[in-house]
Amino acid sequence: MKALQFFVSVPRFVALKSLGAINERVYYDGPLATVKLVDVPEPKLPSPDWVKIKTFLCGFCGSDLNLILLKESPTSTPFTSFPCILGHELCGEIVEIGKDVKGLSTGDIVTIAPHLGCVTRGISPECRSCKMGRPGNCENFAQGSFSPGMFTGICHDINGGFAPYLVAHTSQVFKLPQGVSHESGAIIEPFAVALQAVLDNKPDKNDKVLIVGGGVIGSLIVQSIRALGIDCNITVSEPSSFHAEFAAKVGADNVITGGDIFTHTQRITGARSYQPMMGKEILMGGFTKIFDTVANSETLNNGMRVMATGGVLSIVGISSGVKLDPTALWLKLQTVKGVFCYGYNTVDGKRRHAFEIAIELVEKKKVKLDEMVTHEFPLERYKDMIEVNVHKGKNRTIKAMVSFD
Repeated sequence: MKALQFFVSVPRFVALKSLGAINERVYYDGPLATVKLVDVPEPKLPSPDWVKIKTFLCGFCGSDLNLILLKESPTSTPFTSFPCILGHELCGEIVEIGKDVKGLSTGDIVTIAPHLGCVTRGISPECRSCKMGRPGNCENFAQGSFSPGMFTGICHDINGGFAPYLVAHTSQVFKLPQGVSHESGAIIEPFAVALQAVLDNKPDKNDKVLIVGGGVIGSLIVQSIRALGIDCNITVSEPSSFHAEFAAKVGADNVITGGDIFTHTQRITGARSYQPMMGKEILMGGFTKIFDTVANSETLNNGMRVMATGGVLSIVGISSGVKLDPTALWLKLQTVKGVFCYGYNTVDGKRRHAFEIAIELVEKKKVKLDEMVTHEFPLERYKDMIEVNVHKGKNRTIKAMVSFD
């Protein structure tokens, strides 16, 4: 079968970093490209508690783009293995089932939570993170039955959804109800990321929320807050007017597309500005909850300076080489917390996986994920798919997908 494979080595990394400064296209087009179409065998069930899935749609994630353009931090490389077949946001149909699988049948339309934690790796007893109900933050991503890999799509042994078929452990698989489209099914994974971020830093109606970045995850954080019935004030900071308009459409009260974040924060929250002897101003008062989907030095430092005393800043995105001035963190008793993946949550007295909650919200039409799909491509046009994501604003791209239908 044809599949989209990623590979990089240290010499290729060095060469591409030099050439990429001149023309970014060399990362995905040319002899040194990090991705290419390859022929690989159809996957076989690793053990009797796995299923085989025929891919319908697979979404192109911002993390896929960062990986291809070599923008990810090398710190995560011990927990990946190359070459690998990309793709972790998917919807498909079960076409083969292991003899130990219960509750699933061939013909079921499903999506997967792609994390490769202790259970999928055959590790017992489970690590602390998996016991806590957060298998997406497993401590054994480089141990067990398979090559290193935090999730399906960046593990050499378990191919992702940019291929006609893949396999998944029964614990990863979630059935989609009738009436949930394939497009919505393929967006359940990023929706669960946003939903988990909100559940981990849940606003109440009196909070003033700032979301930095109005792309896929940013707009899904807006939708998550509104779908959970939280009527707080939400501001989205996003330079692209197209993406800012979509954020407003799905529930943001204010959008900031340019100008000074400090001035806007004073206007929206009533915060007061103080000017140090040197450097940027610092506000007293400000936003009480911040979700930063960009998380570079500028956004994180500005976020702490415009966040109120006792506020919580969730780092949802990630960038490398961040330099922080912790003065605001210290002075205003703030909390900065990491947000990666999803897991089990106690909601209304019940323990439920973020995917279950997300699917229910889609089924009840609390969110409209279909509207986020702006582009679909056959696998052979993967370069065009990358191109529209490199220039999202120009192409009015929210979510692009590979379609096998």
